[in-house]
Amino acid sequence: MAVSAITPEQFVQRDGQDIGTSDWFEVTQEVIDKFADATGDHQFIHVDPERAKATPFGSTIAHGFLTLSLMPVMAYSVLPPVESTKMGVNYGFDKVRLMAPVKSGKRIRSNFKVKEAKERGKGILQAVYDVTVEIEGEDKPALKAEWITLTYV
Repeated sequence: MAVSAITPEQFVQRDGQDIGTSDWFEVTQEVIDKFADATGDHQFIHVDPERAKATPFGSTIAHGFLTLSLMPVMAYSVLPPVESTKMGVNYGFDKVRLMAPVKSGKRIRSNFKVKEAKERGKGILQAVYDVTVEIEGEDKPALKAEWITLTYV
């Protein structure tokens, strides 16, 4: 989905606004395997489908940090860019809760709500987003987080 750019002034007026829900992202076994290679975390529950069948999950599951790391790709489909942006960076998280495993082959998407948007300094905008990552067809979300970003304009 195409998202129209907003001005820095519009950015700081977004406190409390529900921005919307991202496009779906499929968490394939290939994505999980690549994340395992990148992080060195090759626990069988993530990378060995045969062994994982014998667990309570019945299949491999994504690393919790993989699910967290997919938030930016989901954000691109729903968060409006700010005009004149020079760069954007992750500043961190105030809270992250991994609530339910994401099984290989499932689709996830994120809902973004602006908890706080402000000018942090000359040319620096800060946003705190309440993010809920849902799993298609499941009642319990994969994770909830308070995500802090900085945008340099």
